[in-house]
Amino acid sequence: MRIRSPGRGDALLVVDVQKDFLPGGALAVPEGDAVIPPLNEAIRAFAEAGLPIFATRDWHPPNHCSFVEQGGLWPLHCVAGTRGAAFPAFLRLPASTVVISKADDPASEAYSAFSGTDLAERLSDRGVRRVFAGGLATDYCVLRTVLDARAAGLDVVVLDDAARAVDVEPGDGTRAIDRMRAAGATFAATRTVLAEG
Repeated sequence: MRIRSPGRGDALLVVDVQKDFLPGGALAVPEGDAVIPPLNEAIRAFAEAGLPIFATRDWHPPNHCSFVEQGGLWPLHCVAGTRGAAFPAFLRLPASTVVISKADDPASEAYSAFSGTDLAERLSDRGVRRVFAGGLATDYCVLRTVLDARAAGLDVVVLDDAARAVDVEPGDGTRAIDRMRAAGATFAATRTVLAEG
């Protein structure tokens, strides 16, 4: 299916591309750094077109419920204000990027960028009806964010070359893609989307 290239009513959503999720980080996603070149292409195109760019980040307190020490699934990661929670320098986010901090309540997992944040209101205020999404990880924060975007009535295009899965269980990433497709999200390569007229 041909996807209309980004234009009025569209926004780019960069999900949780933080140092702790990249190779060498506390919770590294396999090949997580591979999402950055296509995301940079999308960032450049959206910035040049004057379209809004949102970047989400885990911004955990040290006692967050997702951490193993608190009975959760994950090692300590993306603690607010630490190096691991920062965006990498080679992710070329412009100064106009709207940063959405999430999962800052110690008692809430909040994988979705819409959970406990004002993202929905910010998108509505900008007249956004469709989001292009990529980031980390396909089977957790990208999945939940896309499902919530669809539930909010937004069209969603997942940049499939700009997302990678954790795959805690083999096939988690594939199952997440199936769930997003079933919810009505479409998938496309970044360059294909940006090249469409």
